[in-house]
Amino acid sequence: MKTLTMRVDDSVYQLFAMVAQGQKRNISNFIEFATMQYLTSSQYVDGSEMADILMDKELISNLRSGLEDAKSGKFTIV
Repeated sequence: MKTLTMRVDDSVYQLFAMVAQGQKRNISNFIEFATMQYLTSSQYVDGSEMADILMDKELISNLRSGLEDAKSGKFTIV
């Protein structure tokens, strides 16, 4: 297990404390739980959704084209 030190505004700390208490967790456990919930729900897709993505040939082609453009520096940040 690793220790992580972070700085947050007092208002954010109070929100963490209030929600953690409501869930009967300590603050560090709440932050770990909330982070894992966020990462697993918003950053990953289930098998069915991934199958749909991989079957979309136009999407895959556009993603590959975009990746090649990014690698070669053919992009503009707006």
